[in-house]
Amino acid sequence: MAEGETIFAKIVRGEIPCDKVYEDERAVAFRDIHPAAPSHILVIPKEPLPSLLEAGPEHEALLGHLLVVATEVVRLEGLAEQGFRVVVNNGKSAGQEVMHLHLHVLAGRPMGWPPG
Repeated sequence: MAEGETIFAKIVRGEIPCDKVYEDERAVAFRDIHPAAPSHILVIPKEPLPSLLEAGPEHEALLGHLLVVATEVVRLEGLAEQGFRVVVNNGKSAGQEVMHLHLHVLAGRPMGWPPG
């Protein structure tokens, strides 16, 4: 892949299939192929933003939208009553494997605290 090109960019363009659960003009949500919980859905912006750290004031609406999409996914999947967790990893030492901002929506098992 070209520098800056990620598997998520290819998913956004439809070049790589995914098990999509939601899509709108700014975001896509799909099931993680290596789930860390019985329900593990990724919410990604269509804009190629590498990480949360690289977001600026111009991304305020997009960041809020990603959280709104996460809650919509929770409702669509029937996960609201059992509880869920939304996680954003930033950087390799935090577990970010794909350099394209993404939210992990996790549910279906007890979650320990502190995480990690």
